[in-house]
Amino acid sequence: MNALQFEAVKISLKQDKTGFVLTLNIHPDEIPEELMRDFVGARYGVAMVRIQDNETATPYDNRVKKAVMLCKEKSFQHYLKTVHQFDVEGEDDAVEGLYSLCEIESRTELNGNAEAKARFDAVLGEYEKWKDNDPF
Repeated sequence: MNALQFEAVKISLKQDKTGFVLTLNIHPDEIPEELMRDFVGARYGVAMVRIQDNETATPYDNRVKKAVMLCKEKSFQHYLKTVHQFDVEGEDDAVEGLYSLCEIESRTELNGNAEAKARFDAVLGEYEKWKDNDPF
């Protein structure tokens, strides 16, 4: 797959009945010719990275993805069982335990709810410390 690469600036973001509409400003020297020739309505797979002042990529923490992987780990399940006294017999129970500790109803809250993010980060930090010292 060949990817089009260019720098752009976010101008606006609005919502309509079909989803979100993102408007980007692309400098004339940056816009790929292929993008200019493609028809309106052409579909694209998009990967974006925010550029910091020092020209490096901004790191993003996807807590939802991390939570999914965490609940699958046997050692995290053991942590919930031994440290927090949850009745954990598998991934589904680990999910429920994580929901309880983070005070959430869905893992998607971990990317938008500031309090849930902080609680998840605290659980993760505690788990990492425990894991380093547990012989499991």
